[in-house]
Amino acid sequence: MATLLRRVLRPHGRPRGSPASAYDAPLRAASHGAGPLYPDHIPTSPLQKALLAAGSAGMALYNPYRHDMVAVLGETTGCRTLKALRDQMRRDPEGAQILRDRPRISLSTLDLGRLRSLPEGSLGSEYLRFLDVNRVSPDTRAPTRFVDDEELAYVIQRYREVHDMLHTLLGMPTNILGEIVVKWFEAVQTGLPMCILGALFGPIRLSAQSLQVLVSELIPWAVQNGRRSPCVLNLYYERRWEQPLQALREELGITAPPLQVQRQT
Repeated sequence: MATLLRRVLRPHGRPRGSPASAYDAPLRAASHGAGPLYPDHIPTSPLQKALLAAGSAGMALYNPYRHDMVAVLGETTGCRTLKALRDQMRRDPEGAQILRDRPRISLSTLDLGRLRSLPEGSLGSEYLRFLDVNRVSPDTRAPTRFVDDEELAYVIQRYREVHDMLHTLLGMPTNILGEIVVKWFEAVQTGLPMCILGALFGPIRLSAQSLQVLVSELIPWAVQNGRRSPCVLNLYYERRWEQPLQALREELGITAPPLQVQRQT
């Protein structure tokens, strides 16, 4: 267990001159207990997954900003839900194309110059504005490590990498109130256990005033929009950069956030 946790917390990437590792291993579709399936994969037994889930859940609840622990929790508890999400993507033409192409969202794949040149109000322009205003980077998303299926590993990686896109679509900031609202939307949309836990226990750290706004206005709004919107993992965002953000919201049935959210942010 201690060894696994050390591997979770180690810096991402392979140092120069290090011995051959998962980066060099042949990739397979599903794990049957032998060898890695993809770069960064750490094969684990059901018992090891249970221990990792318990430990990461405790750390994530204690400190919601421990994104590494949130990531481990998602990977060790969400296998059945990931299969359902994968099947949704396979049934949707746009989602199926995403599974075939495996696009990634990072600073190395984004054409920042093109995004900055897009018209104001477009998805690409507003997404870049969100990153700049909130001082966040798509490169902060941890790589998948504990999912023992190569395709499902991509599904949860895609979920992580479009998280900031959901902030943009919902008009939510990255403060704790905004993150909780997005978690409620994600919980309804995906059913992932880590989203449900974040939605339920995240409000513990809120002030009484923020909690009142959350319960009376934001949770009903997030749940309603999450139920009404089609699966957001089926959106090929990279092909929609030029689409007006408002038009995309209307396509998805996402309504404007309550005024109380705007005053809180």
